[in-house]
Amino acid sequence: MKVLGIIPARYNSTRFPGKPLVMIDNKPMIEHVWEGVFNTGIVDRVVVATEDKRIMDAVAAFGGEAVMTGKHHKSGTDRCGEAIEKIGEDINKYDVIINIQGDEPKVAAEHLKLVVTAFDNPECQIATLRKKIKNLAELNSTNTVKVVCDQNGNALYFSRQPLPYIRGIAKEMWLRTRRTNYYKHIGIYAFRREVLQKLVQLPQTPLEKCESLEQLRWMENGYRIQVLETTKESVAIDMPEDLLKL
Repeated sequence: MKVLGIIPARYNSTRFPGKPLVMIDNKPMIEHVWEGVFNTGIVDRVVVATEDKRIMDAVAAFGGEAVMTGKHHKSGTDRCGEAIEKIGEDINKYDVIINIQGDEPKVAAEHLKLVVTAFDNPECQIATLRKKIKNLAELNSTNTVKVVCDQNGNALYFSRQPLPYIRGIAKEMWLRTRRTNYYKHIGIYAFRREVLQKLVQLPQTPLEKCESLEQLRWMENGYRIQVLETTKESVAIDMPEDLLKL
């Protein structure tokens, strides 16, 4: 199985403009992400997809590969779609394509390994990860995306609100009950190549627009998302103050 890793990296982030180029230990963030993916040995090729020449130049400076994409994309996966068009016929060499968040400088090799194992099942179309929520701050934060799954590990729904709702129990007690576990979504996606090529042709859907979650577009169009569980935390840099997490 040949695997391509794509890292969408947008300069004009609303909450943190220039984020991919912020310096961490004398390296731009995008270099940390690229090296973290490349050094796992799990992917056969790593490509940064960006809309900004400054990021293109930074990637070239550390010896990475990048492609220029448009400024109009609504999601990281849409940007990946243009990237695979720019790669051209070579894209047919790859069985699985992983969309890796460009704002997670501490890329977890465990996450990459786990999400790729989903494709040992020939029926898997899309794979992603989840982790148990252990505190109320995460449960209540709209920046923490929650996921609920069926008994086969396929996603039923993603939301910025806590799911499921437990009737008759105060919300602050939900994590203490034994009725269910709550899970947050770890934002890494892997796709069969031919599935990704179809997904990026789909227009935005009502649920996606409501929650601002691109995976709902795929589900609204009948695609299944296999969700595997990890105990490894991810550290995303959404705003400048998040750098303190590192």
